[in-house]
Amino acid sequence: MLPKTGRWICASLMFTAFVVRAAQTPGTNNLPKETEIRNLLTERIKALGGESSGVGIVVGMISPEGRQIISAGRRSSDDVRPPNGDTVFEIGSVTKAFTALLLGEMAVKNEVALNDSVAKYLPDGFKVPERNGRKISFLDLATHTSGLPFMPNEPVTSNDPTPERYSGADLHQFVANYKLPSDIGGKWDYSNVGYWLLGEGLAGRAGTDYQTLLRKRVIASLGLTNTSFALSPEMKTNFAVGHNAVLGPAQPVSTLPMYSSMSAAGGLYSTSNDLLKLLAVAMNYEHSSLGQAIHLTWTTRRPISSNRSEQALGWTIMHEQNDKLIVHDGGTFGYASSIAWDPVRRAGVVVLSNQVASVGDLARHLLWPSFPLEKPIATKRNEIEIDPAKLDLYVGNYEASGEGIFEVDREGDVLVIRAPAEWGLPKFKLHPESRQEFFVAELPLRVAFRFESDGSVNKMLVYPPRGQRPISAARLTNPR
Repeated sequence: MLPKTGRWICASLMFTAFVVRAAQTPGTNNLPKETEIRNLLTERIKALGGESSGVGIVVGMISPEGRQIISAGRRSSDDVRPPNGDTVFEIGSVTKAFTALLLGEMAVKNEVALNDSVAKYLPDGFKVPERNGRKISFLDLATHTSGLPFMPNEPVTSNDPTPERYSGADLHQFVANYKLPSDIGGKWDYSNVGYWLLGEGLAGRAGTDYQTLLRKRVIASLGLTNTSFALSPEMKTNFAVGHNAVLGPAQPVSTLPMYSSMSAAGGLYSTSNDLLKLLAVAMNYEHSSLGQAIHLTWTTRRPISSNRSEQALGWTIMHEQNDKLIVHDGGTFGYASSIAWDPVRRAGVVVLSNQVASVGDLARHLLWPSFPLEKPIATKRNEIEIDPAKLDLYVGNYEASGEGIFEVDREGDVLVIRAPAEWGLPKFKLHPESRQEFFVAELPLRVAFRFESDGSVNKMLVYPPRGQRPISAARLTNPR
């Protein structure tokens, strides 16, 4: 459910690639053996800090040979039980596949048409932006071609204890005032805001709220017992604790300002067993009243800038020669998820982890062994104390060419940083490791300030979450 720079958390938070040989080649139904997968997961957890870190990963597989659950690690640092098929994780943006399926179900029943304007079903006074006389349709929203941004640009803070400070009403106002920068139905731009609006439109058509509608029309219809927007008592007993970038406890998405108001874009909890049920219906291993709707979600497509991928309703279609994968990744500030399947080979994979580093490469590699694996890095960092009187030295706006403005501010006795609006991130607390080096706990994001000979700060380097080269940003404002 998270940011710009390649929409990295929806794709990958990983770094140096390494290759693990697999037994199959594209086009065959053979999947890697259990021992190969377990070794792969063990190596991944080792790279993240080892079993003592509390990180666990679950792989669910489905093919003509049946279903299989393979896992490694543990549910938390205090819970040595290995995760299993019923272990509950936040699934982040994989929720969008469910929201798109709800659209498909209502379209199949002729309750809505894909080309219907979403504004048609919203309450009076709910303004939706238009451009050049064209209105935003359900299809535009579901394929990320509405022109709406990734996230609102309001500066909320990641650890704000009062998420209700940014509500659905605030989202209404943001959308109503937003000026579309490109034509509707054209440019692809991944949008959490768009999926929130999609959920609102479907709920308006049905005369209920989005969460109730999804539970009734999708979750219940698929027979999913451990997929929900809130943890039931049983789900709590099987819950895997989330871990942030420095292996500390992660804040749940449901408590985060702004994100908590956008459940249609990334608010679900689920398990590998439940997600395998979704794949079983998608690949005709199980019959469901939603079968036709699932087919509609991946056969309705619009192009993405790359000629090797297309955007379906929720799903992304990856092409490689005559093969294709249907995929969706998810990420929150403490979890990573990926679901991928091949409709021809009728083979699919679900990967869930209780740490922020992406697992999309694992899911793709298990189905396409030529897809490279990447090596994640999670480091426990040591925070030091800095004299609060010195904090004003760092405060200011820093401009990075091609990225925008990074804002460093002071809130009480701590520094906070806000990335450019297009990154779609809240403000984060900066934790000092030294006089120059600071880190963000929620994501693998670091900042290095550069001091001049007179003791002033006029420049900083931002190390992006995905491990790209550092971004140089020059200060625009004087110390306050």
